[in-house]
Amino acid sequence: MARTRSILFHGLSITLRRLPAFLWTYLFNLGLALAFCFPLYKQLSKLLDHSLAAQRISSGFDLSVALSSIMQLQHGSAGQAITTTSYGSLPTYLLIYLLLVPGTLFCYITRAHSTLSSLLRQGILHFWRFIRIILLTLIAAFFILGPLTLLQRHWARFVDEHFVGRPALLLTLAGAGVVLLIASLLRLYFDLVEVYTVQLGTHTRSSGRPDRRVRRTLGPAFRLLRTHLTRAWIAFLFLAILGSAAAFIATRTAMHMMAQSRVWPMFLVAQAGLFIMLFMRFWQRGAEASLVLQYPIAPEESTSIVPRATFSSHVHPAPPSPPTSDVVSSEHPHHVEMIYNPDPLTPLYPAPFSPDAPLVEPTPPITTTIPPDPIPNPEPAPPSLDQPDPGIFHRDSQTSHLPDNPDKK
Repeated sequence: MARTRSILFHGLSITLRRLPAFLWTYLFNLGLALAFCFPLYKQLSKLLDHSLAAQRISSGFDLSVALSSIMQLQHGSAGQAITTTSYGSLPTYLLIYLLLVPGTLFCYITRAHSTLSSLLRQGILHFWRFIRIILLTLIAAFFILGPLTLLQRHWARFVDEHFVGRPALLLTLAGAGVVLLIASLLRLYFDLVEVYTVQLGTHTRSSGRPDRRVRRTLGPAFRLLRTHLTRAWIAFLFLAILGSAAAFIATRTAMHMMAQSRVWPMFLVAQAGLFIMLFMRFWQRGAEASLVLQYPIAPEESTSIVPRATFSSHVHPAPPSPPTSDVVSSEHPHHVEMIYNPDPLTPLYPAPFSPDAPLVEPTPPITTTIPPDPIPNPEPAPPSLDQPDPGIFHRDSQTSHLPDNPDKK
């Protein structure tokens, strides 16, 4: 049953079948991280390569040495390099997001091959549509999450004033958890908007162009989320918790491995956590695509408007194309009723006792009146004779004695 299948497992199968999309995204993120961390690496090398204090970081993690190194990096050219790196990484990340995510969703929806060229091409085609979705997300977050964040701060201040110890910690975490749940619900809604936008782009409008209207996806995404809130939200939260747990465990393990002389095991552990977290995000996208594939947006039906036939007796309009039949009235010989059937598949007058006869009344015919000919016929009418003329049709008395057939004896 297509409408009752699990979006969790079907989303996993979609993600695994289009695994190159995930791998290309991970490689781009890894390259972006290495490129923007290179200036920081150069500044740290200048500061720690020729210092005896660096042994307190390589042989054992000393927090005081690490904090003093960060404070020294914030001054001078090192601080400027770090600021430039931090401000330049965000636009580049957004650019990669806007190019790879639409292409990935397109491959999930249409089952196309997730090659790099197809991902980038679809990302370029959907670029401005996803810009509009990001702006809508920011506006909704400002009006929904902004007041909730202020309420959470007031709640945390109230808890600090009236509670201490473990109850204070639990109440503070409960307030932050409510804000995170609402933020995840908002993120799920706009994820469905993105999937619906890509799915709607596969349809063509009456003008022949792809349907690029983002506003047409807002209502269906809200109805889909409202109807399937339980399973969609549970799947989204479950995968988000798995990804966050993998990143937390990997980060904690990597921090415990800082005292080792070799760096690459720590690097591999940290990348494994990021790899799993990113894969969970793509699994979320696959589950959302599975839900949208079960309840897609139907394409617009092209409606043809038939104008009304209002013909005047002083105007000679072109006859409807094509007329079914011409009926000449016996009372008015110059009045011709031209019956036009707008639906050629449905006959106007079906045969009696026919099983295919429609139950509805036939479409009334469109009639037009042809005015009489103003120029009379110049030739006189032929006379009407009741019997043949005896002067023409008679038998010769001289030949009346001859037999009718001369060959017959």
